[in-house]
Amino acid sequence: MTLKSRADIVGARRIVVKVGSSSISGENAAKIESIVEALAAAHGRGTEVVLVSSGAIATGMPFLALDARPADLASQQAAAAVGQNVLMWRYQTSLDRFAILAGQVLLTAGDLENPTHRSNARRAMERLLGLRILPIVNENDTVATHEIRFGDNDRLGALVAQLIGADALVLLSDIECLYTRPPDEPGAMPIRHVEFGDDLRGYEFGSVVVNSVGTGGAATKVSAARLAAASGVGVLVTSADLVDRALAGDDIGTWFEPNPEGPSLPVTGPVRTAERADTLGR
Repeated sequence: MTLKSRADIVGARRIVVKVGSSSISGENAAKIESIVEALAAAHGRGTEVVLVSSGAIATGMPFLALDARPADLASQQAAAAVGQNVLMWRYQTSLDRFAILAGQVLLTAGDLENPTHRSNARRAMERLLGLRILPIVNENDTVATHEIRFGDNDRLGALVAQLIGADALVLLSDIECLYTRPPDEPGAMPIRHVEFGDDLRGYEFGSVVVNSVGTGGAATKVSAARLAAASGVGVLVTSADLVDRALAGDDIGTWFEPNPEGPSLPVTGPVRTAERADTLGR
């Protein structure tokens, strides 16, 4: 189904929700509980839900006595190997309250470039959803290299939404909506609605931000939202603190209208690890 507005999310057949590292790691680890509650409520309505969750490296860092995100690939892989295990345990422990079983799906960019791997990934997730299991997807950081990484899980969320034919993609952030420029700058105005095909080049979206736990930024979310919208997926960008309201269809966040004619981009082909912010309006 093609969603006409954010209000239609509550009745969506299939939804992908993406949450970033900063929302579920460190002092924010307890937020997993509220995120799971919102996912469980949607699941209880009969919606098929897929969670794309960052956070493996950030979750593993304290166990390896790392004070900051490691710069070298081997240490990132080691932190991810430890953190992914802990992260899945935290999700499943929270999901147990609702008698929901999670299924782990780890992907690399190469998996979605390879037709056979892509077909296998789609089939596995379709079967998990058919069994009423909640797939939790992350990049497979333990085997991914710098050359084949998605670059950020916002893009991974968009590609997963494409892969399984989702009706909606909810990108959870640290702020309630997107702004015309960084929200701490004078003159920043909230963006509530983006019509399909809108030219966004006049806005000053922040470039990729690297902090102590993850990667991302407004530009990556806009890029991912436009990618998903072009495939007929409605996209909402909002705060992780408002995930319950987002999945209930409340009037919050930034809504990207989906392509009314359905997919205009192929769902196969090369997966780029990044997209320049100055091409967002094209």
